[in-house]
Amino acid sequence: MYQPNTLHTTEASSNRFVVLFDTTDDEQRNVYAPRLLSAQGFTTDTYFPRLGIGVVDGEPTQLQALQVRASDERAALRFVPELTYHVLSEAPSTSFADTDEATWGLQAVRALDSDLSGKGIRVAVLDTGFDAAHPDFADRSVTTKSFVSGEDASDGHGHGTHCIGSACGPRTPQTGPGYGVAYEADIFAGKVLGTNGSGTDTSILAGIDWAIENDCHVISMSLGADVRDVHPPYVQAGRRALDQGSLIVAAAGNNARRAQGDPGFVGTPANSPYVMAVAALDSDLQIADFSAQSLAARGGQIDMAAPGVNVYSSWPGQKRYNTISGTSMATPHVAGLAALLAQGTGSRGRALWAELVQEAQRVQLSSLDAGTGLGIVAAKL
Repeated sequence: MYQPNTLHTTEASSNRFVVLFDTTDDEQRNVYAPRLLSAQGFTTDTYFPRLGIGVVDGEPTQLQALQVRASDERAALRFVPELTYHVLSEAPSTSFADTDEATWGLQAVRALDSDLSGKGIRVAVLDTGFDAAHPDFADRSVTTKSFVSGEDASDGHGHGTHCIGSACGPRTPQTGPGYGVAYEADIFAGKVLGTNGSGTDTSILAGIDWAIENDCHVISMSLGADVRDVHPPYVQAGRRALDQGSLIVAAAGNNARRAQGDPGFVGTPANSPYVMAVAALDSDLQIADFSAQSLAARGGQIDMAAPGVNVYSSWPGQKRYNTISGTSMATPHVAGLAALLAQGTGSRGRALWAELVQEAQRVQLSSLDAGTGLGIVAAKL
């Protein structure tokens, strides 16, 4: 049996406009609006009083005159072209690959289609530190601090520099493809994991506190522990961050072995209900074999997914660049997107979370695996 599918818009219909009367006043919607349309020569056959919306034929100049009259009479009115819609029987299969210009991840999240750069937005990446001598970041605003006892903020591991590159690296590096989503964001590199790649609640919570103190709008944490139970410190820390306008984005975890029938589970801190949990997709937009699946418990859900397999980004030392995989690689893509949306919409905290979820592109995967879908930024923003 045929079932209608998701709709998408295409071209605007010629000389057809949708007129919106933005009011909660019943009399304005039911009496004033149709009277005004009639007085200006428009038919009211397709005026919907419960919505305060009508569809009319006319020229833009006629609609502008209608808008002026409404304004003179202290009524809020606007109009937009009527669009044409079509059913989508099935989402097209999609595959991405690195090019000379950009990584497949940048292409997939549509960062290249947006004019946003993350300028004016502060992104904290709490990880293994950062290679401050990396030439691709020579002209960038980077603030570093170590919370690991006995170690400075430099990156002796590589993971932190790679994550910072995906979130905030350049679009036109010295060599190779562009790889950074929010390429003009201010970077705060907090070293909360040591050179051995591990850290404790003490260093991580100190890093979160530092990021909030520095008014960071986005906090990216590509770290975790394979613990099913929600860890109370990150419930409180995540909530307090949102209250103060900071969104924490964290890796869902790499404990799945899907080819062997084990879907894994979202670990801490991503399983906090106040921390956005990110899963990893491959370049065919399929779930990565290692990417953890949602738990039934509150807070244990995947919130969205992003590129996380064979991701090219910056690396410390003479190597300069590396290609690696993990939900760790997906997380900074979402952090970069959050920075773009924070710049484009002015949203912060919970509102920024809502913007990310709203923008997400559905993929042909269960929400248990990919949440609301692939994180993207719309070209219109």
